[in-house]
Amino acid sequence: MDTFEINKISGAILGTLVFAMAIGVVAGLVFEREVPEKPGYPITVAEAPAESAGGGAPAAPAVPLPVLLAKADVNEGANVSKKCQACHSLEKGGPNKVGPDLWGVVDRPVGEHAGFAYSAGMQAFSEGGKQHWTYENLNHFLTNPKGFVKGTAMGFAGVKDDQERADLIAYLRTLSDSPVPLPPVEQTAGGDAKPADGAAKPADAAKPADGTAPKP
Repeated sequence: MDTFEINKISGAILGTLVFAMAIGVVAGLVFEREVPEKPGYPITVAEAPAESAGGGAPAAPAVPLPVLLAKADVNEGANVSKKCQACHSLEKGGPNKVGPDLWGVVDRPVGEHAGFAYSAGMQAFSEGGKQHWTYENLNHFLTNPKGFVKGTAMGFAGVKDDQERADLIAYLRTLSDSPVPLPPVEQTAGGDAKPADGAAKPADAAKPADGTAPKP
């Protein structure tokens, strides 16, 4: 290769380097970056909502179970009970399945249904039959079975909606020859009146006159 060819190649390389440098200078002028006063990366932290002068709005109080039961819809409860029927029978004298038959379950002694082998957790909770399936116990258990009865074999996740759960309990109440009376509704600060003695409650009104439970 002669000297002329070497000079051409060297000139091309030098021209490329000069062009690249010129591009960098122009880009720096167009896209000028601001240098922070202090080096580092900004960290954004979500601010907690400001509280009012009174300490913030209090959470809405939970509706008492007697109030929920007083306005419960038994027919809706019958629909909810379909979630139970994969593991429980609901008819009088029905067979035990994965779980015990639920006829007459309201106020029945816990862990005492004949012919069913209860888990160790349920037997411990039962205290030898001292515990009953009261409205409150049913409500807590149906909210979170494994959280309320440690060691229960029941795999159901629970009914999280308060009124839907009350509807279900009101329906389970009808599965009896002598349904347990609903808990009384006390006078509330909002002026809600206690149901009059003898007045038909939603759970009673939806029950057929012959005493049989409504069909799901």
